[in-house]
Amino acid sequence: MGTSGSDFSFKTPERRIDALAGIKRRDFLSFCALMSATLGLGPSFIPKIAEAIEKATRRPSVIWLHFAECTGDSEAFIRSTNPSIEELILNILSIDYHETIMAASGEAAEGALQKAMKDNKGKYIAVCEGAIPLGTPPGPNAKKGDYLTIAGKTGLELAKEVCRDAAAIMCVGNCASFGGVQAQYPNPTGAVGVEEATGIPTLKVPGCPHNVVNSVAVVVNFLLLGSLPKTDKLGRPLFAYGKRIHDHCLRRAHFDAGQFVEKFGDAGAKDRWCLYKMGCKGPQTYHNCPTVEYNDGTSWPVKAGHGCIGCSEPKFWDNMAPFYERLPNIKLPGVEASADQIGFTLVGAAAAGAAVHGAYTFLNRKKFDPTLKDKEE
Repeated sequence: MGTSGSDFSFKTPERRIDALAGIKRRDFLSFCALMSATLGLGPSFIPKIAEAIEKATRRPSVIWLHFAECTGDSEAFIRSTNPSIEELILNILSIDYHETIMAASGEAAEGALQKAMKDNKGKYIAVCEGAIPLGTPPGPNAKKGDYLTIAGKTGLELAKEVCRDAAAIMCVGNCASFGGVQAQYPNPTGAVGVEEATGIPTLKVPGCPHNVVNSVAVVVNFLLLGSLPKTDKLGRPLFAYGKRIHDHCLRRAHFDAGQFVEKFGDAGAKDRWCLYKMGCKGPQTYHNCPTVEYNDGTSWPVKAGHGCIGCSEPKFWDNMAPFYERLPNIKLPGVEASADQIGFTLVGAAAAGAAVHGAYTFLNRKKFDPTLKDKEE
């Protein structure tokens, strides 16, 4: 792997990159600007990103694996609009294996996978979607991981085979990152995230589904700097998961003012007040949804009137449920009062609310973020 984007190369046969082929220059630069903003690099990096993509001698080879999942992250990926999925596949990436969008099937698909691994050994990007079952099904001949088999291999065997020779491994979606809904209690198949199953470190882009802007930004960072972006202790890129949703939520001012939606459809909901009382998990969730949004920056759940359910966090199906009740159900001095009564106290309400909420956030982050204990110790 080279030290800069211009040095980075892949051995994808007979397919040279031409980032401008079929892409209007204005659209291409808009894409570069979006990537620069998402990565937190600033406007000065826009031409550098463009140069890194244009001068890459080969399009990055991508092997996309499906495990136990609903294909929601592939659905999110193929709905990319800036750049479009056509631009991603034909001009920016070389997606050499992807069960959902590839034409080949059966033995031809397996042949494409083996060829991509051989031709690009040590230089391809492995993208993993879905959890890996580690349980053993009932039956005399069943073995560990047989809840999921692909081409005669268990998901675990396939993941180890592909990931061990990858230049980078990116888990898209909560299932691949942390197990997702498959790992929800009682987890009969023993499903876990890819890193936990294989023991191989991965970069995680969780969400349900993940935001394609973030996964493409990881690849751009790879092309530009020759390395993966910095991550938190859970393996999530800091540019996307370095801040809580609550910290940059468009409804935050209403929280500080004690203005809360009491039930869906009430006057507060129509005025876009805070959804904390409706179960919003923004205070416990790290994600850049408020700034990147979904569907070409059109909207995201809180903007549309639905609380955050914490889908970028580990075990969110268990830890964040019930989704329409406030979390956590812990008695802390002033916390419940801050939600129920702060709106009735006009003088000093904002300061009191901020102080109480600071204690609430810190203590509850310890519950949902095990890395905080490590930092204290």
